[in-house]
This record gives sequence, C-alpha cells and structure tokens, in this order.
Amino acid sequence: MIVTADGNHVRPQDLLRVTAHESGSAVVLAVAGEVDLLSAPVLGDGVTTALAGAPELLVIDLSEVSFLASIGITVLLEARRAAGPATRVRVVAPEAGVVNRTLRLTGLHEALAVTTTRDDALTG
Repeated sequence: MIVTADGNHVRPQDLLRVTAHESGSAVVLAVAGEVDLLSAPVLGDGVTTALAGAPELLVIDLSEVSFLASIGITVLLEARRAAGPATRVRVVAPEAGVVNRTLRLTGLHEALAVTTTRDDALTG
C-alpha cells in the first residue's frame, strides 16, 4: 500500500478508473488515470469481467490514460490472449498521446489493433 506525505493511503482505484458499457455487440472499457504496478489489477479485473460475457468486440479505450507501465502492456496482451478467437480486441490510443507512442515504440501497435478513436475501434 502506498502512503502519501500526509499519511493517507492510496488505493488502486484512486489511480485508475475502468468503466464498462455496451455498444451494440461490443463492450467498451473506458480507462482513466495511470496504469502502473499498483493499478494494473483494476484494468485486469475490468477486462476479465468484460470477457466473461463473450462479446464480439472488446474495446479498451485508453484515451484518458496518462501513464502506461509495462505491466499495463502485459494486461493488454493478456486481454488479447484471453479473448480467444470469438472476441476481437481493439485498443484506443489517441495519435498524439503517450500511450500511442509507447505502443508504437514497443512494436505492439498492430498486435493490439490500436486505433486512434473509439468510433474507429467500433466500426473497423
């Protein structure tokens, strides 16, 4: 558990918020905050819950993510693996954002089917 300078505890939910909603046959996970070692399980839990319903498409929208650590990339790769052949997975990362740059530099842009907008992810 992380403790701030004023003695308050920081919970994973304080660093990352994952909100799920359905859009036709797709589930969209809107992710906001920082994905790091402490908060990555919050994203992982959201992915697991979304995949339990076996949607045709899972969109992980990272538009509001300000930091993506390697553990977050691992969660994204695990989501793709766990989805299996029945569920397509797309990741949204705006063109000018740090997440898009990170995924491009790691060579995972294509493997994670990265799009720059949620609309592109839902229609592509």
